[in-house]
Amino acid sequence: MMIFAALYAVGVIVLAPTSFYIWQVRFADALLPLSMIFGWPCAAGLGLGCLVANVYGGLGVVDIIGGSVANIIACGLAWKIGGNSRIYRRFLATLVLTATLTVIVGGYLSVIFNVPLEFGLLGVFVGSVISVNILGFLIEEGIRKSGLGQL
Repeated sequence: MMIFAALYAVGVIVLAPTSFYIWQVRFADALLPLSMIFGWPCAAGLGLGCLVANVYGGLGVVDIIGGSVANIIACGLAWKIGGNSRIYRRFLATLVLTATLTVIVGGYLSVIFNVPLEFGLLGVFVGSVISVNILGFLIEEGIRKSGLGQL
């Protein structure tokens, strides 16, 4: 759990210019699909890592709690949908990850930044497609095929 938390927090903080605000590509979100391999410890760690990173981000308690809860919910859903299943279900799980993050994070970011809801949703959606559905899915499949998930 702590390894996932540390990787996520460091990834967000090091890449802070792309990790915060309405239009964001949070590259650390590429770790979220790993919850399909590593389950609850991964989901909890990525939620904790988000909490730490969002304290650094300075957008306030809504982002600190909201982002962490969004990661835990999204990862839990991905784990249940894509765990030990076929590739099409694993990809479906990444779509659920993106949808969950988009609705929760995009929703509260539109309030924090006082912009129309559509901007908040679109900003998070585009970034999540890049980080979760493309990079994250490729990383998850690579780890699964390499056997590293069995360690």
